[in-house]
Amino acid sequence: MNKKQKNLLIRIIVAAVFFVPLYLISEDYVHVDLPQWAIIVLFLIPYLTVGWDILRKAFLGIKNGKVFDECFLMTVATVGAIALGEYGEGVAVMLLYQVGELFQSYAVGKSRRNISELMDIRPDYANIENDDGTLERVDPDEVEAGSIIVVQPGEKVPIDGIVVEGSSALNTAALTGESKPREVTVDDDVLSGSINMSGVLKIRTTAEFDESTASKILDLVENAASRKSKSENFISKFARVYTPFVCYAALALALVPPLFMMITKIGMAGYASVGALWRDWILRACTFLVISCPCAVVISIPLSFFAGIGGASNQGILVKGSNYLETLSEVTTVAFDKTGTITKGNFEVTAVHHSPIDEAMLLEYAALAECHSSHPISLSLKRAYGKHIDPKRVTDLEEISGHGIIAKVDGTEVAVGNEKLMNRLGIPFHHCHHVDTIIHVAVAGAYEGHIVIADELKEHSKEAIAQLKKAGVEKAVMLTGDAKSVAEAVAKEVGLTDYRAELLPQDKVACVEELLKECTGNRRLAFVGDGINDAPVLSRADIGIAMGALGSDAAIEAADIVLMDDDPMKIAKAIKISRKCLGIVKQNIAFALIVKAVCLVLGALGFANMWVAIIADVGVMILAVLNAIRCLFVKNL
Repeated sequence: MNKKQKNLLIRIIVAAVFFVPLYLISEDYVHVDLPQWAIIVLFLIPYLTVGWDILRKAFLGIKNGKVFDECFLMTVATVGAIALGEYGEGVAVMLLYQVGELFQSYAVGKSRRNISELMDIRPDYANIENDDGTLERVDPDEVEAGSIIVVQPGEKVPIDGIVVEGSSALNTAALTGESKPREVTVDDDVLSGSINMSGVLKIRTTAEFDESTASKILDLVENAASRKSKSENFISKFARVYTPFVCYAALALALVPPLFMMITKIGMAGYASVGALWRDWILRACTFLVISCPCAVVISIPLSFFAGIGGASNQGILVKGSNYLETLSEVTTVAFDKTGTITKGNFEVTAVHHSPIDEAMLLEYAALAECHSSHPISLSLKRAYGKHIDPKRVTDLEEISGHGIIAKVDGTEVAVGNEKLMNRLGIPFHHCHHVDTIIHVAVAGAYEGHIVIADELKEHSKEAIAQLKKAGVEKAVMLTGDAKSVAEAVAKEVGLTDYRAELLPQDKVACVEELLKECTGNRRLAFVGDGINDAPVLSRADIGIAMGALGSDAAIEAADIVLMDDDPMKIAKAIKISRKCLGIVKQNIAFALIVKAVCLVLGALGFANMWVAIIADVGVMILAVLNAIRCLFVKNL
């Protein structure tokens, strides 16, 4: 509980200590002879103690031209009740309203603290090793990419990098939601925001702090609140129209019925005097104002989305705004990239076939031709070659998108690519019976064999597709640039409903366009990818989901949702979280509006007094807020 909340709690307690005996005296439950003026003054003590800030906000709102808000409603209603001699009810309304405000503030604070736990990933310093071996603490912003930093046990990794010395276990829970420590050793990538649990690590930084994972996560979370959902925008517009309307309705309730009754004499028999008539209808109007206060809806809806984003972030799912959370709840089609999304993207050379020349020579030609590429297949060829590669041996390099590479190696033309490249060059080739990725190699215009490269499925890919279907996703489609045989085998193994193979980046966009046409009404399409070539598709889909641990910066930037541990199981979980959040939002809207509508009618007809009004307002708000913070608890979805 923060200082402001403690201050309000103290004021509530002091006001309640004054109010309870005063109320008992005023209702004659305890007989004490006090003059009327003394009772009024005594009631004003708890009223002003607990409500002075509401009165002040109402006054400032009127002064600044922003009249119609809940503070104005509470001020008019309670001042009106006290002016009509209902001192106890007037003070009780303000007191219980502030109890509700305290509860709401605490609930919002709890949700914010949940999000703020992410802020713990922000490192305070980085350790730079001096020439004499001593460590110097510096601001992470001052560390350049390529520097060597030292992370000791218990410290946060301040900047993304690669381990160059040491081994340890890292706590990555704040990043991925995964409680199991991650073992790292030399040459392993480490992400900023992880906590070093055991050994000393020396890390070569691969980015500056502003471009590191921790900084990007903080930026995503801090900016999420600026992207409002349709429900939030509706509630904002609703409140702007609703609050003035109920104020004018209350004014009409106070004036029209008594004037009508005085003119027509209808119903006047029920009142002892004209003064009693006016007092009754003005009191009804004040009750109407208390009931009509929209804070239950106005507070609980943004809180639901805020809590939903916080709950998702604790599971390693970063949602860039509540609008994306709302759209995700309507997803019925999910399209996947293959490499790095369904499969691990760890390509390894498993065989060399039909090679008339030495296998090592074939691998050397292929690795040299691919030496300037960072594609996972190119990296696998370089790893399989296993020797130093001199880029100076390679000239006249030409990359043909969706086909492969043509280059001169030591002055000899080498073509490395798929079947389409061989057909383009008019070079006869041998088909391979394997369904893995096949790289054909031609040297000096003659076919020299092909290399088989395999990629493993991610551990949870098959289960992830099954969970998506359970979550109500009707279609799971894979869009890949791989050969049809590879795509068909992967799709069949993981249980996809469809696949499209041998696609160029622009073809993926065209496929997504086709799938979007099938998503009619409130049906939405999500695309999941990780590569630079996925950025256009991520932007075009209704919802773009990027693999954040290994994914490219372009993909993460283009995506609306980022999975921090690249686990495809998190896609179904994200959809379930969004649907739970939207369900709670709809429950709160329906519950609050129905209860208020019923109580407003009862109040206007005189069947509901101030006590019913405050229960309708504060009670509904407390229940709505309690319901909203359920969005925080999404671990077992």
